[in-house]
Amino acid sequence: MKIPAAMVCALALLTGGGALGSATDAAPIQQSWPGPGQLYVGTCYQPVDRTPEQIRTDIALMKQAGFNVVRMGDLSWDYFEPEDGKFAFAAFDRILDQMRENGIKVILDIPGTPAPLWLHRKYPGVNLVNAQGAVVQPAERYMLDISDPDYRRLAVRLAEHLLKRYARHPAVFAIGFDNEIGNTFMSYSRADRGRFIAWLKRKYGTLDALNRAWATQRWSRRVGNWEEVELPYADGPGPAERNLDLRRFWSDNTIAVLKDLEQVRARYAPDKPAISNLWDSAQRKGFDYLSSYRQYAHYGAMGFYPGDAVGASFEALMMKGGMETPIWFNEFTAGGAGYYGTKGRSRMWAHLGLLLGSQAVMAWTFNSHLGGEEQMLMGLLDHDDRPSWRLDEFGTIAKEFQRLQGMGFPRYTAPKIAFAYSFDSRNASTPPGPSNTMRNYFSVPYMDQLHNAFAPVLNDNIDTAVINIGHEDLRRYKLVVVPAGLMMDQRSSAALRRYVEDGGTVVMTAFSAKIDEHGQWFNTALPGSLSDVFGLRTSAFYNAATPLEVEFNGQKLVTATTFYEVLEPASASVLARLTNADGAPPAITLNHYGRGQAIYVATAPQRPVMQALYRSLYQQLGIAPGPVTPEGVYAREVQGRTLYVNTTTKPQQVTQAGKTVSLEPYGVELLQP
Repeated sequence: MKIPAAMVCALALLTGGGALGSATDAAPIQQSWPGPGQLYVGTCYQPVDRTPEQIRTDIALMKQAGFNVVRMGDLSWDYFEPEDGKFAFAAFDRILDQMRENGIKVILDIPGTPAPLWLHRKYPGVNLVNAQGAVVQPAERYMLDISDPDYRRLAVRLAEHLLKRYARHPAVFAIGFDNEIGNTFMSYSRADRGRFIAWLKRKYGTLDALNRAWATQRWSRRVGNWEEVELPYADGPGPAERNLDLRRFWSDNTIAVLKDLEQVRARYAPDKPAISNLWDSAQRKGFDYLSSYRQYAHYGAMGFYPGDAVGASFEALMMKGGMETPIWFNEFTAGGAGYYGTKGRSRMWAHLGLLLGSQAVMAWTFNSHLGGEEQMLMGLLDHDDRPSWRLDEFGTIAKEFQRLQGMGFPRYTAPKIAFAYSFDSRNASTPPGPSNTMRNYFSVPYMDQLHNAFAPVLNDNIDTAVINIGHEDLRRYKLVVVPAGLMMDQRSSAALRRYVEDGGTVVMTAFSAKIDEHGQWFNTALPGSLSDVFGLRTSAFYNAATPLEVEFNGQKLVTATTFYEVLEPASASVLARLTNADGAPPAITLNHYGRGQAIYVATAPQRPVMQALYRSLYQQLGIAPGPVTPEGVYAREVQGRTLYVNTTTKPQQVTQAGKTVSLEPYGVELLQP
């Protein structure tokens, strides 16, 4: 039965708009930050592609659509500094003034990547060198060595000039650093090798410590002096321990650049937060964001190009980390490279973002790209500058967000469940080939395991956090889940031990706590350094002939995996068994330790098993599930209203207070009480 129209607020009919108020030079810091009760809709804008006449028309269209924010400056170093030390700001001055006149706020991106060609020519240390020792020309963006001291010096100089000029401009209300910085390349120059050796000396102190950490006694690879150290091959071959340190080295270089820019922001624009489009999970390098973000970020921000709801939601929460501020989507899915777009899809993802705790969406991009690396990428305007239906859709989002910001959005979440993500575990689980055998053991990709552990909680419409457990206060959470936490360093181990001792509940799955901080297998009972906390030992592991079946609380749960670890309980009790494996070994165990409890799952996370386990814990832990929805439909109750988002391509039905409402594919509905 359809809910009466009076009870349904169809978001497509919402109207509104309104420009942001202007910040003043004398405003307190918090007043210059994005309003805590304000939602933002806008676009990424590259004025380097546009004539003054086009820019005026573009801004008029933005205002007409109800946009209240744009992001500019990224990828445009030579637009501001066409020659070494010669800056050009007049054109950008006029654009910022026009944004101000039209009530549109600006995130000013410091465009430290890519470096301009003049910098590559004048300071060749910024050029990449490949693993074979050949200089690689900057054929595309991000082909630069961000550890080069000349690069770092000049990136800081650029930031200083930009912020000296624009920090007090009333249109500018946030600063971004080095678009997608995690996506730059590794370099193998002799200077990089020297910096790597210096990094190792700081980390290990002595050659003996380095040799132990790198297990160099294996296969005649002992390092006799520091000059024998070379940069490991990122793509192999090579031992996993060295590759792990290579990844950490480049991570620390990335973080150092971000800290450089944060120092400039703090000096010249202390009333403007850092909201940067970072890419910590980029395959080329990535970096350890979740152990460091508080040093250079005030909001979790990212480019949001979702494939599925589970993976997209997890990645968004990874960027939020433990911050209390909302998520910002500094780039947001609109069209794509050769992909014109699908009507309603961007709107759906925008509202899913609201459920997760987002505050802003900025379409990538306003203008369709005529050439360059993203040629045929479709923006909100077509190639002939005609506004497309995508502009209308983002205009609809703007109108809907304008209304929703008076109804408890953006949501400021206080999650009671946290999922552990580890930069080190992710890298250690996929060491370079071909001879490393860890790949044979860690057969299910790390992120797939995390997503499978996370999906049931997302489907139960419960707010969650994604954190590095060694760098957060775990006391904020009633349940901490550690899926596939392959590496367990001393800091994380100590944090989990304290958490359980103090009354917390932790769930850990197979493949966890197998290697130490150096990437070497523990030589103690597993899970390493936490065997007593979990009250068991696990060493043997097998693959069954058929997918495993789990008996739990009277339920028969069928999995999609054949892999299991043999759990040998000491003080732990058995909660579930693998009924079709030899001897029906334990599938889930529970150990009381201190005032808390530690639960171990013998398989990689399986969604039916994890769902049943979580639901058995909710009431005990005081965790309340959200509205009941079909798979792929997500919801949150906010100030007595319920926002539903159908992420599927099929019609779905939801029931509230005995009434049933239909959701169209990609449909969004706000149900009044």
